[in-house]
Amino acid sequence: MLADSVEYAFIELNPSLKIPESGTMKTVFRIPVILFALCSIFLVNALAAEDSFKLPSVEEEANLPGEGALRRYDGYVNKWQRLRSEWSQRIEADQNAVVFLGDSITQGWGKDFKGMFPDIKTANRGIGGDTTRGMLIRLKKDVLSLNPRAIVILMGTNDIEVGVEPAAIGRNFDKILAAIQEHSTEIPIVLCRVFPSSAEKKRPSSIIQQVNARYENTLFEAAMKGDSQVTVLDTWTLFANESGDANPLWFRDLLHLNAEGYQKWGTSLSLIFATLGYTETEPEPFELEKGYRRLFNGKDLTGWGVLVTPPKKNAKRPKLIFVDHKKDVSFDGKTKSDDGRYAAINGRLVVTTPPGGRRIQQLWTTESFDYDFVLKLEFRAAPYGDSGLFLRKKQLQVRDYVTAGPFEDLKEYRPQDWNEIVVTVKGGIAHATCNGELLDDNFEIPATGPIGLEGDRGQVEYRRIRLKRLP
Repeated sequence: MLADSVEYAFIELNPSLKIPESGTMKTVFRIPVILFALCSIFLVNALAAEDSFKLPSVEEEANLPGEGALRRYDGYVNKWQRLRSEWSQRIEADQNAVVFLGDSITQGWGKDFKGMFPDIKTANRGIGGDTTRGMLIRLKKDVLSLNPRAIVILMGTNDIEVGVEPAAIGRNFDKILAAIQEHSTEIPIVLCRVFPSSAEKKRPSSIIQQVNARYENTLFEAAMKGDSQVTVLDTWTLFANESGDANPLWFRDLLHLNAEGYQKWGTSLSLIFATLGYTETEPEPFELEKGYRRLFNGKDLTGWGVLVTPPKKNAKRPKLIFVDHKKDVSFDGKTKSDDGRYAAINGRLVVTTPPGGRRIQQLWTTESFDYDFVLKLEFRAAPYGDSGLFLRKKQLQVRDYVTAGPFEDLKEYRPQDWNEIVVTVKGGIAHATCNGELLDDNFEIPATGPIGLEGDRGQVEYRRIRLKRLP
């Protein structure tokens, strides 16, 4: 039946053919006719499928989402179609991957992500030259069809280059975010701030900062409604020089990262992946020194909680949120604080990134310390991460020192890696070091009080928090 139908359709399209009416010759003739017809049908369908991944030819095409001009140079147009067609063949294989959505900077990771994430299933959906509108158009087929485990987004720099206004870029981002949330409100989204570049690349720092601010306005408004699906990674500060342009140390052309730049970006992302539970799923072995006891057990927040905190407003900076508490609350037996800001994750006490920017709050030990002691701990901070260590309620700054200060000149500080702080308290004076380098040798603190950890901006992690009472 299929052969008869195929033959009939082919003859209808080619009426000039002379087909034998009967006998062996008709049978012999039918075989190549049917094969040719089937190949023709397959080719037509393949071309039709290929066409479905073409870049839309007109921005004003009916129902085309988003705003702004689509880029039209041949390399981009051809790549947009070719890569998307290839990816369509990998939808099943790439199910539940961590998907990277972006432009040439994302595409530059390659298929294997330079070996940076060996324990994570990843899928690269970056297309060189793409804009936020292009990413919005292809979001459903290229990303959401994979039912991603998480989505890492870097977008906007090409929009700036072609003159799309920051407000329009922001509205495209809003639509991308809404589409992801319509698909699932459970998918973690990691938004990388637009990287610095330069005016000579038609990407001046002032415009990049406007775009980043527009993204963060959306996330701040979402945070006010309790939406914490997006984690922001401050990749602008990570790669900017003192003037706010791309630091040549990390870029090969003031736009695209060099090998060291990808290593730096990947290391920063690894902190977020560990917090999401994708890596570092077991605590690193550690033997407690003689005379020390743990203040953090590595499993939950037993011994920690929040204290009464009166309301505080900052009229000059309305987006700087101060969290207040009406009563003391203990988190004994809980793996995270009631709002999720502090969490015990595989041996680490994580101060998570606040949605919407800056959120000031503290976690305290339920015990006070009115005697001399040595406190040791290790911390690891995301780019521009800002926390603080309270010694009897007096704060010692704990941050990503190279980007957030105040101890910018430390020679032994390891960005986005573990660093050890040792504090010796004697007679109300604290002596503090980081990896053996002096932070403060005359830090006056109250006579008694708890140990505390602050949350401000970005992610900061602590581990191996331990204390020894001095004679």
